[in-house]
Amino acid sequence: MHPQQSLDEELSQRFIALDPAGYFLIKLDLQASELVAEHYGNGVDERGLATDPDTGEVLSCRGAGPRSPLAIYRGRSAKQLGIALTEGAGPHPISCLDHALYLGRELQKAELCLLEGSDYVQD
Repeated sequence: MHPQQSLDEELSQRFIALDPAGYFLIKLDLQASELVAEHYGNGVDERGLATDPDTGEVLSCRGAGPRSPLAIYRGRSAKQLGIALTEGAGPHPISCLDHALYLGRELQKAELCLLEGSDYVQD
């Protein structure tokens, strides 16, 4: 394993405070040659767990029923989508700097997959 991969895996194990503004699922639309970022709302309980804003139930990473996104953002590049998420009059769907940095990394990774025609898996 390359030292950078080892470092990235180690850093991925740290505690991450959730963004109370919500979370994103990033996908590729190969037919349209676009990156797609679906924004979902959540609450964050006293334990730091994401909760359904309607029911207060803790959101499961697996086996949860379908949820509807609050908004869907599309762009042909990571830069275009990043600008849509962070610039302009707002309100913006990101409230934490670490979340914005994470999204930037993921959008760059997704853009590379789009250009190469390879599968994208969100980290």
